[in-house]
Amino acid sequence: MDKRFWEIDAWRGLAIVSMVFYHFMWDLLFFGVVRDVALQSGGWKYFQRSIASSFIFLAGVSLVVSYQQVKVREAAKTRGAAKNKNLGKKGGSVGWQKFLRRGAKVFAWGLVMGIGVRVAGVGRIDFGVLHLIGFSIMASYPFLHFRWINIGLWALFNFIARFLQEPLVDHYWLTWLGFIPPNYSYLDFFPVFPWFGVALLGIGVGNLLYVDYLQEWRKWLPNLAALPPIRFLRFLGGRSLVIYLLHQPILFVLLYLWFAIAG
Repeated sequence: MDKRFWEIDAWRGLAIVSMVFYHFMWDLLFFGVVRDVALQSGGWKYFQRSIASSFIFLAGVSLVVSYQQVKVREAAKTRGAAKNKNLGKKGGSVGWQKFLRRGAKVFAWGLVMGIGVRVAGVGRIDFGVLHLIGFSIMASYPFLHFRWINIGLWALFNFIARFLQEPLVDHYWLTWLGFIPPNYSYLDFFPVFPWFGVALLGIGVGNLLYVDYLQEWRKWLPNLAALPPIRFLRFLGGRSLVIYLLHQPILFVLLYLWFAIAG
């Protein structure tokens, strides 16, 4: 069984709670219950960005934890000290298929969600947070053993993104990189530049905090895992993809039925 760190799951669970609240507000705005809330600007915009940043950053941290655990399992199966030594080398091929499959699964759900919102006629998602996380899981494998290089790449991705956010193109096939067409309207948009940099930042920080011989700091971290609020957040954090996929359709249907009955 994979070892899970309670603080990672609790943080992800807090992001889940925040996301559900934000989308609930979006639904209330859609149904006309609230009218003076600008969810894509001001404090609401930064609230939404903080939620997405948490998911993407934690995806990077979790990749490091998962990678380290795969290395340990593979090393345990290996016969001979020489093979064990080779497994620990940087740039090895430890478990890359696992990350490819996981990333492809998340990316596929992003495609499904994008198609769903277009069919429902409520907007468009060309490259949303699920697309970005799925892409990051697949593309970040060569970076999983770097620390400061990944932190530097995060800064570089943010720098490059500044030059891609002008309306330089009249088509949509480069939006996934960060090129924005004129009057581009979207529900969810997290292109590779700069957001893949956030995943790389998570990988860099993960390698600073969660590689085996660097985990001494956790001895000083109070163990809050058994507290009821933390246990609830951990429960949510461990099921983030399912909740992400289901919460908005459930909220939308419940509100629709409520207003249909009440109206």
